[in-house]
Amino acid sequence: MARIPYIDVDTASGKAKEVLERLPVRLNIFKMMAHAETNFRPLIMLGTSILTEQQLSGRLRELAILRVARLSRAEYEWVQHVPIAKMTGVSDEQVAALERDQATAACFDPVDALVLRATDEIVGDGGPSDDTFAELQAHFSNREIVELVLAVGFYMVMARLMISTRIDVDEPAGHKVLEAIRQQR
Repeated sequence: MARIPYIDVDTASGKAKEVLERLPVRLNIFKMMAHAETNFRPLIMLGTSILTEQQLSGRLRELAILRVARLSRAEYEWVQHVPIAKMTGVSDEQVAALERDQATAACFDPVDALVLRATDEIVGDGGPSDDTFAELQAHFSNREIVELVLAVGFYMVMARLMISTRIDVDEPAGHKVLEAIRQQR
């Protein structure tokens, strides 16, 4: 059970109400974020841009997000992002490997493994090692590297919110949110 009650769209105030009313699916994460009324809209905008506007491959982004979810023990994030990951081309075998915390499994190609290693280092050490960073530079543009770091950092923040407030796990609907965002564009 959540430690803080969720904001209800009918009783929400000003900016939080506006944002909640526009959401295609009112997941518990959004109803919890709405407590931080002045941060809510910017967080939604940042999350949306990460999911829809990055040059970094959506598939690689989702591998990183799933890894963050596992490393952070954020069940909510995992449940919401598995369907999104599959939409972007992550295989069932890769999802299962990540669920078993086997980020170095043979089902990951060398670029996948690099992204997962960089994610581990960002989460665990604050940033990638010099060797990992040099490998990232060999495979990705500067923009994609920064986007990877931002995606990992954003989903670390979300994981901390989920865990700190003990958000109740919704049925997987993150993919519906992503589809609705894509249709609005």
